[in-house]
Amino acid sequence: QVQLVESGGGLVQPGGSLRLSCKASGVTLEYYAVGWFRQAPGKEREGISCISSSDTSTYYADSVKGRFTIARDNAKNTVFLQMDSLKLDATAVYYCAIEGVGSTWYSKNPRGLCRNRYLEVWGQGTLVTVSS
Repeated sequence: QVQLVESGGGLVQPGGSLRLSCKASGVTLEYYAVGWFRQAPGKEREGISCISSSDTSTYYADSVKGRFTIARDNAKNTVFLQMDSLKLDATAVYYCAIEGVGSTWYSKNPRGLCRNRYLEVWGQGTLVTVSS
């Protein structure tokens, strides 16, 4: 069974850092574009960072550009999101996702992936709370 599992969330002070992990089973992430999305209470889910298959290109939402970094460790079948200089508005549940098993329409289009909130395979989410 295909599964994505996020981890690394928690409580962090403003200006602090966290690294989120998206560990996959049943699918090889190396061959997919992978996205990080977040949803704060009362707000729509938004794509914040996505990476193409084979690390061809990356996308960052304006709200996180320059502070977040997406990367892969193919040996671990994992995609990371390094979050630095965290702000209060980063408080949200963070999800990773791929468009679907065997679906590679967005494989080289991370911007398109991050703009699409109706993807097929999602993790359960990990909560990030930024508070002083």
